[in-house]
Amino acid sequence: MATSAVSSQGSDRRFIRTAMKAPLLEADHELNLARAWHEHQDEDALHELTSAYMRLVIAMAAKFRVYGLPMGDLVQEGNVGLMQAAQRFDPERGVRFSTYASWWIRSSIQDYILRNWSIVRTGTTAAQKSLFFNLRRLRALINDGGRASMTPEGRDFIADKLRVPLRDVEAMESRLSASDRSLNATVPGAEGGEGASMEWQDMLADDRPDPEDQTRESHDAEVRRRWLARALETLNERELFIIKRRRLSEDGQTLEALGEQLGISKERVRQVEHQALNKLRAALLKETDDMESMLEDD
Repeated sequence: MATSAVSSQGSDRRFIRTAMKAPLLEADHELNLARAWHEHQDEDALHELTSAYMRLVIAMAAKFRVYGLPMGDLVQEGNVGLMQAAQRFDPERGVRFSTYASWWIRSSIQDYILRNWSIVRTGTTAAQKSLFFNLRRLRALINDGGRASMTPEGRDFIADKLRVPLRDVEAMESRLSASDRSLNATVPGAEGGEGASMEWQDMLADDRPDPEDQTRESHDAEVRRRWLARALETLNERELFIIKRRRLSEDGQTLEALGEQLGISKERVRQVEHQALNKLRAALLKETDDMESMLEDD
């Protein structure tokens, strides 16, 4: 494993030295290369164009080494951004390719860092992404970087500077100050049953209902189902038809639609529905009264 890592680092250094030796492009030659690729898909032109700006990828990747990810991986992701820039670049816009490519390279590297810096997704919106990559810089600017936690004034300053809610600054500060921890890791100083070491996952609360609650809920649901079934038996045919289609179906029908089906006005449908609901309410109240009487007798 160590030999493989050393070999990889050597390959990275050779790649960087080669890339830094590539000649810079004059503006006219760069434009001709961009046109050759854009208009004729000339792969030789694409190779020369991207090779000349590999140094830009390396320089930008080096700025993000503070996030602890391998330099080779950062360069590789920067290359992805460089190729995307070459694919989308319009040479007739009057902009140097390096200027256009810088945005794509930086974006690709930043997306890679956000995906891999932690197993927990750190930032998803543009504001969170800006906060992630600017929090350290702004803390250093206000001489707050040496503290374990930020001062309230520091949080207010950063929230105002980046135009994000204060709660987002607090959440990102907490996220960046924490580290990923395996749920199978042993809790320091904790002992489980029979002297076995306790793991962090053993301390997680189980929010699921216990078997007793599940049984009680299932029983109550069955009781409510029987009550409703008996209450529906108190309705006549028209009332039952309206209640089923208005109240007991996923897509309740309108009063007007039911009126057309029954050959009555929608106002009459509303009256029948109101009458049916009163019947149901009375029947369900009787069921609960009967249940209370049974409990009192017991």
